[in-house]
Amino acid sequence: MPTRTDYLAMADAAVRRAEKLAERAETFAHGNDPQQAEMYAAASNAWSAEARTCAAIAAVLPADDTTED
Repeated sequence: MPTRTDYLAMADAAVRRAEKLAERAETFAHGNDPQQAEMYAAASNAWSAEARTCAAIAAVLPADDTTED
């Protein structure tokens, strides 16, 4: 089962993908290709939702404390 750290890593990766896709959307928007811009913006939005979901799951999981007292 994935740990809190795993979900945080997944959220981070999703944020990075969303950012790259948003940059592509911006490039197409400035290049006067609204259809491509819209597609990349939608994909960026989907990855943003994935990041929020992973972060929300991580927030309710216990910390990955593997140290022994």
